[in-house]
Amino acid sequence: MTRRDVPYTGDERALLTGWLDWHRETVHVKCAGLDESAAWRTPLPPPSLTSAAGLVSHLTAVESYWFERIVGGLDVPTHWSAADPDLDWRRRPGATLPGLLSAYRAQCAVSGSLLTGVDLDGTCRGRRHGAPVSVRWVLLHMIEETARHNGHLDAVRELVDGIVGE
Repeated sequence: MTRRDVPYTGDERALLTGWLDWHRETVHVKCAGLDESAAWRTPLPPPSLTSAAGLVSHLTAVESYWFERIVGGLDVPTHWSAADPDLDWRRRPGATLPGLLSAYRAQCAVSGSLLTGVDLDGTCRGRRHGAPVSVRWVLLHMIEETARHNGHLDAVRELVDGIVGE
């Protein structure tokens, strides 16, 4: 998917989901060609957990949280805990970048299915800190979240192996 694939005109849902899908696909583009060692390298000063693979893991976790738990009101586990709020950034046994990217793509498909037919003006089935949240707010937040982490992927990728660009 290129930026040209994001519609220039259309209704609000088409434009918002178009941008979110573009940013989701950019995650895959930014990770293309990284070997496992580079995927888990944290080139930022300690104690940063920011690696390309950690970012993909985190994005998968927030997709699940916001779309399954908040939009859908589903009782799915979180990918972090009170004891370890950064768990979604850490490498788990057996985790690989291709596996994480596959899980991210699958989670994005679940997220998209939960948006199908849902009114953007409506409130989500789940609540955030006990408060209602609009579907539109979640969609805008996920565009911001994914775009921000694509910026992190830009920096990590350039520091790890010099690759720059979309």
